[in-house]
Amino acid sequence: MGKSKELSVDLKKRIIDLNKSGKSLGAISKQLQVPRATVQTIIRKYKVHGTVVSLPRSGRKRKLSHAAERRLVRMVKSQPRITKKQVCKDLEADGTQVSVSTVKRVLHRHGLRGCRARKKPLLQKRHLKTRLKFAADHMDKDKTFWRKVLWSDETKIELFGHNTQQYVWRRKGEAFNPRNTMPTVKHGGGSIMLWRCFAASGTGSLQKVNGIMKKEDYLQILQENLKPSARRLGLGRSWVFQQDNDPKHTSKVVKEWLNQARIKVLEWPSQSPDLNPIENMWTVLKKRVHARKPSHLAELHQFCQEEWSNIRPEACQELVDGYQKRLVAVKMAKGHVTKY
Repeated sequence: MGKSKELSVDLKKRIIDLNKSGKSLGAISKQLQVPRATVQTIIRKYKVHGTVVSLPRSGRKRKLSHAAERRLVRMVKSQPRITKKQVCKDLEADGTQVSVSTVKRVLHRHGLRGCRARKKPLLQKRHLKTRLKFAADHMDKDKTFWRKVLWSDETKIELFGHNTQQYVWRRKGEAFNPRNTMPTVKHGGGSIMLWRCFAASGTGSLQKVNGIMKKEDYLQILQENLKPSARRLGLGRSWVFQQDNDPKHTSKVVKEWLNQARIKVLEWPSQSPDLNPIENMWTVLKKRVHARKPSHLAELHQFCQEEWSNIRPEACQELVDGYQKRLVAVKMAKGHVTKY
């Protein structure tokens, strides 16, 4: 015998109203064409709970007890890279057999969801120490100090992008339809290396690096672009130059030139791209350039130059003015990587 359809809330309310008016169970059953036992059950539940709305059912007994759930959550928190299948095996070894779906539901209920691990630089104890020291030494610096910093960095931009994700709407079995695939080219179809700088007042020079950058190439870039960019951005005389600790940057020849040119260099903690706001600018630039779909390397370089110059000074200032938040984040993370 199939499961009977549940009565509507309106019909249940009519049953209660008729009962309150003094009608018998049989009379209500006959008038509304509802079985007498059903009428009796609805009236009884109303007297106990004060409502005709269906209350939550207990459902099937859970496979995992509350203690087992807590143990499962502790296991995943202590081993974030463990797979759902491995969790099932570990529970089965302890005498509890559950499905992957059950593990997934329990973890979701506790706010734990499978996500891609973010790729971040490897930080050793010495890196944590220097990052914390940098944050502590500069925590009291106000916006005026950071607005005088000329930030710099290099990056590689590939012609067709690399490791990018693209989502499509498709039906089952249509995964390999040409419209639902993303063509790839080895090594991203070629790439260019760029050096650039910026400050709170706007974007500075953007230079293409030919071949593999050596210390001599880096020195030439600084000689040709550093001071002109600082003058064009209106940094005045007391500006500070930021660069990371790449061996080319810290080479003897580069250090000597910076000293002779009387350019003050910001002492920088290694493995700390999250402390450099120019990384956010790279992300903006790459998205804008790839949205224009360059077809060859010369066009890629042209689009980079155009989009770099199109970045508004207001966006640069907003990024730099919030710099103290990065230092606070490093302190709160005890030197470990942050969301920036």
